[in-house]
Amino acid sequence: MFLNIQSTKTLTNGIEMPRFGLGVYKMTERDETLQAIDKALKVGYRAIDTASLYGNEVEVGEAIRYSGIKREDIFVTTKVWNTDQGYDATLRAFEVSLKKLNMDYLDLYLTHWAVPETFEETYRAIERLYDEKLIRVTGVSNHHEHHLQKLLSKANIAPMVNQVELHPYLQQEALKAFCAEYGIAVTAWSPLGRGGVLDNPTILEIAQEIGKTAAQVVLRWHLQKDTLIIPKSVTASRIEENAQIYDFELTQAQMDQMTTLNRDHRFGQDPDNFKFNF
Repeated sequence: MFLNIQSTKTLTNGIEMPRFGLGVYKMTERDETLQAIDKALKVGYRAIDTASLYGNEVEVGEAIRYSGIKREDIFVTTKVWNTDQGYDATLRAFEVSLKKLNMDYLDLYLTHWAVPETFEETYRAIERLYDEKLIRVTGVSNHHEHHLQKLLSKANIAPMVNQVELHPYLQQEALKAFCAEYGIAVTAWSPLGRGGVLDNPTILEIAQEIGKTAAQVVLRWHLQKDTLIIPKSVTASRIEENAQIYDFELTQAQMDQMTTLNRDHRFGQDPDNFKFNF
C-alpha cells in the first residue's frame, strides 16, 4: 500500500481521516504549542488531536487559523473529559470546546474514558452532535471490547473511531480485530509507548538495518498494521523526524519480529480501572 503524510483512511460514513497527525497532550505552554502546531502543519501534518483536559484548545484553533490552510483541509479531534460526561453535560462541554477552538464544527469528538455510569449517555450525546452536523465523525477513546458492545447494542450510529493505547508492547490484536469487524478505525494515542519501547534491542536492530531511528521504525510498523497514529512532540526536529516514514517499508520478516514484542504492558491506565486525581 502506497502511503504519504497526507494518506487517509476511509471511515464507515465515507469521511477521509488522516492516518497520521499531531497529538498535543501536555502542550501547556502557549508559544511552544503554537510553534509545534505551526511546524507540524508546515511539514504536512493534516490532523491535530486535542482534548478539553489538555487545556490548549484555544491555541489549537489559533494555530490552525494562523497557518492559512483551509479549515476543511485539517482534521480536528477533541474529547469530552470524565467529569463532563452524561447526555446534557456532554452537549454543554462540546459547546465550550467549540467556542475555545473558535470553529463552526469539529471533525471528530470522543468520549475520553469509558466512565462506567455515564459513557453510554455520553455517546448518545455524540450521536446527536453528529445528527446535527456539528461533528463529521463519531468516536470514543479508551474503550475495551465490552464497552463497545454496550454502545453497539443501543447505538443508531456505531462509533467510527476508537483511540487507545497501542504500541509494540501493547498490540491489542483482539480489540483491533473486533473493531475491524464493526468498521471502527483504531488510533494509537501512545504509538511510541511514551518512549518506553525505543530502547528495545529488536527495534534498534531493525532501525540499524534500514538506516532509520527506532521511533521511525515503530511509527512505520503502525501504518503497515492499519493503525492511525498521533505522535506527540514539541521539538521541531522530532516533529519532522516522525513524519519521515514514507520513504521505506518494513519487510514481512521485520513485521513478524515486531509481533513478538507484545507484552500486554501498559504505560497508561487500564480503561477498566482508571483513576485521575486532579
